[in-house]
Amino acid sequence: MAFELPSLPYDKSALEPHMSAQTFEFHHGKHHNAYVTNLNNLTKDTPMATKPLEDVIHEAWKSGNTGVFNNAAQVWNHTFFWNCMKPAGGGAPTGAIADKINEAFGSYDKFKDEFKAAGATQFGSGWAWLVLDGGALKVTKTPNAETPMVHGQTALLTCDVWEHAYYLDFQNRRPDFLATFLDNLVNWDFVNEQLAKA
Repeated sequence: MAFELPSLPYDKSALEPHMSAQTFEFHHGKHHNAYVTNLNNLTKDTPMATKPLEDVIHEAWKSGNTGVFNNAAQVWNHTFFWNCMKPAGGGAPTGAIADKINEAFGSYDKFKDEFKAAGATQFGSGWAWLVLDGGALKVTKTPNAETPMVHGQTALLTCDVWEHAYYLDFQNRRPDFLATFLDNLVNWDFVNEQLAKA
């Protein structure tokens, strides 16, 4: 069975004015879709074509199959990213993640500073993450398609800092995009769900 482009968990205009429908038309409709198409082309008629996406990511990473890894990981990363946002999201977290953030970083404001710094200082394309690593919360960043699962970490939250994620709405102002993501878009319910499953 071929890999498929997952639907957005909300209407493409649902995150306006913070993320435009036009951004989703390109980012989900073209970029994310292209990764799915490329992955299907690269895995067609191979054992990978019928494996779960996470298995394909791990196998391609270990074997050094860069083409499959980049496309498979980007399919996963983007699907995860869409779920990390919701209409009327953002602001201080609630639930178990709020306590874990205070415990790990001292305060939500300190976490915000660390997360924004990770995203702003990722040279070129990549991702800022909040991960669970050996039971401890950490902020990390990865280049290009790299994803925390290949380092034994559990992703809880991510922000895409590839230029196509924000350029139509923020031009070159990546720090403003990161601040808007945290203040207006984060789906803390989803983050708590990932924490509970970890």
